[in-house]
Parts: sequence; C-alpha cells; structure tokens
Amino acid sequence: MELLEQMGAEGHEQLVVVSDAGSGLKAIIAIHDTTLGPACGGTRIWPYESEQEAIMDALRLSRAMTYKAAAADLPLGGGKGVIIADSHTEKTEALVRAYGRFVDTLGGRYLTTTDVGSTGRDMEYVKQETDYVVGLPTTSGGSGDTSIMTGLGVYMGMKTCAKEAWGQESLTGKTVAMQGFGKVATHIAHHLMKEDARLVVTDVFDEALDRARDMGLTVVKPEDIYGVDCDVFTPCALGGVINPDTIPQLKCKVVAGGANNQLLTDGDGETLHRLGIVYGPDYILNSGGIINAEAEIGRVYNLDRAREKTERIYEIMERVIAISKSEEITTAKAADRLAEDRLKAVQGIRRVYRAN
Repeated sequence: MELLEQMGAEGHEQLVVVSDAGSGLKAIIAIHDTTLGPACGGTRIWPYESEQEAIMDALRLSRAMTYKAAAADLPLGGGKGVIIADSHTEKTEALVRAYGRFVDTLGGRYLTTTDVGSTGRDMEYVKQETDYVVGLPTTSGGSGDTSIMTGLGVYMGMKTCAKEAWGQESLTGKTVAMQGFGKVATHIAHHLMKEDARLVVTDVFDEALDRARDMGLTVVKPEDIYGVDCDVFTPCALGGVINPDTIPQLKCKVVAGGANNQLLTDGDGETLHRLGIVYGPDYILNSGGIINAEAEIGRVYNLDRAREKTERIYEIMERVIAISKSEEITTAKAADRLAEDRLKAVQGIRRVYRAN
C-alpha cells in the first residue's frame, strides 16, 4: 500500500519529515486526528534501522494516541514524534532544540512530551524553542515524570482485570510476570508489592535487573518470562510481544501491562479471548502518562487532579469489559469501540455547529 493511501485508510491527517544538517537531526512527526483537540504524543528517540521503520512507528503510535486520549476522555488528538538517533550516544542539546524548532512550525497542532529515549531535561531544551511542549519537570512548573502516573494507571486497570478473572480486585498473593523493568514497570511493582503480590521480572539491561534484585524480586532470563507460571503477564517493553509464538507459552489468566501495541495482530486478541485470558488493552491501561501531561496544559499543574483522573482508568476498563460482554467482542475491539464512539459523537457535534 502506498504511504498516502495508508494514511488515508487509517485516518492520518499529516506526516512531517524534518532534517537539520547542523545538528544531525532526522525526525518524523505524525498527526493522526485532531477532532478532540491538538495532537499530543511523546517524542521517541530510537536508532531505527531505516527511515521506513521510523515512519511506520510514528504512524502507528500516533493512531494509538488518538484512541488513548479519546478513551481517557481528554480534549486531545493523537500525534507522535520520532527522532532517528541513539539516545545514549547521539542525543545532544543542539539536536533536541532543532527538533523543538520544527515542532514550533506546526503552530500548536502537535504538543510533544517525553517517550522512550527522551527525558524531562530534553523537554526543557525543547521549551527553549517552542511553547508546544508538556511533561516538563516539576521544577520548571510542569507535570514531571509521566511514568509515575502511567504506572498507577496500569495498576488500576490490572485490578479491574483481576476482578473480571477472579471475582475480586485484590492482587494479594498473585504472581505477576513483568517483561521489561524500566521506570513504568518499577512504579507498577511498588503498587503490587504493597498488596503482597509476587513479582517475577526480566529485562535486557543489567541495571534494570540489579534494581529488581535490590527490591527483592525474582529475576529470570528474557526468553523464560513467557513460560513463568503466573496469574498476570505484564508486558512493559516493546510491542508485538503477544503473538502466535508467545501465546502458547503463557500460563496466566490476565495480560495487563504498560507497553504500547502489545498485540502483534487483531487475531492475537481473538486468541486471548478464546482462551479465556482477560486482556487489558494497552492504550487504556497506560494512559496515565498523557492524563498527567494534559493536567498542565493551559493551567497550573495539579497533582491531585491528575491522580484522580488516572484512577478512573479502573472504571474505564470496567466499561471496556462491559462492551466486550454485551457485544461479544474482544476487549481490544471494545476499547476501540469506546474511543471511536467518542470521536464520532464530537464529529457529529461539529457538523451540527457548522450547519448552523
């Protein structure tokens, strides 16, 4: 499928390709849908193997942001920025500020924030070039580390899934297998440990595994995490990990985590549904980050407001499960239905307004 044809089929509005020779910046900004408000999404800094891979990632992630914001009842659309670079060796102030200048040229159609490879400090550099940035450190008047609320949201959604699987939301005594132990997973772990859940974790980085061991958690090899005898499998790394190769290895009743695009295909959601495994759609559970960032747009950031809205993820996941049951569809499709219904409702309001 040609690029423009694909964008049209998936509802994307705009794709911006940017380059700055002086800083070495090569970046993509994708805007999916601005029905509900300006597109918002993080900036991912990643050493993509090709420009095509970077473009596809930006398009896919921006669409997910539209659905995430819609389902979370936020006045935002979906967007995503990706910078083709290794954040450990190639990220510089010049590169990040050059990116900020390109964000500014979009005139507010896209608000950026942190993502994989970018930090609050990076957003401070972006802020020097544009006002269209959120997720600034609290010392700069922003909402701070988005992983804190993201972790809380995943935990709340996990409890809803537990209620559906076992009849009660308590995770006390449950075994949770966590794939990836970065910042979000660490915050999830703290909530689970307060409930005396048993955690088994893995990661590809030694420093993450050292942190897990310091917390007293069981550590396994990355290839062994799928076969852990557990109650909840929690993907918190890269996408596509729930697929025909991994599903047969799972020994759980719930899949609920913080990673984006966990299902490799829609068919994998059907397989989980058929096996009786409760799936917490990723963009429902991990929306705490965007909820937290939205809480600083156009106002003084309020932590209590952000936390209260993040805790509503429990209720949103309840609605997803209810739709899944009533329409006899997967929770993944039910989440899409919830988001699409809100988008259609607002589109209808706009059509009526324009007609008058």
